[in-house]
Amino acid sequence: KMVPKLKTPLLAAAALAVAILPATAADVQVKMLNKGAKGMMVFEPDLVKVQPGDTVTFVATDPGHDAQSVPGMLPEGAQPFEGKIGKDLTVTFTQPGVYGVKCKPHYVMGMVGVVVVGDPSSNLDAAKQAKNPGKAGKLFTELLGSL
Repeated sequence: KMVPKLKTPLLAAAALAVAILPATAADVQVKMLNKGAKGMMVFEPDLVKVQPGDTVTFVATDPGHDAQSVPGMLPEGAQPFEGKIGKDLTVTFTQPGVYGVKCKPHYVMGMVGVVVVGDPSSNLDAAKQAKNPGKAGKLFTELLGSL
């Protein structure tokens, strides 16, 4: 039997196309809750790990919450994000590092979370230095300390 010979340029083009196209990106869901496993006014889970190109959807499970980035807790080159109260927000994370997330109305009450994209080392120390009020600061210290 003869096996048909593949044309090298075609093979190279196919390999290049595969290299350029990302694998199917994951979407992780984070619920915004009035009451969760860790108490009142929480993101659940409050720590998620994804790869560059993945998305995180902050789901407005309970009304009255939003999700937005925390200044000083974004990797270099990352775009800040800000959702609307009571609406789901999907964010595609492209820059590796640590992202602080808060619910603006419940920030002081400790409604914060962390998204780790790939390797957290690019801005982990800077994120740990960021000043956050009350319970938010305490929870960020716990979450970032676990990385």
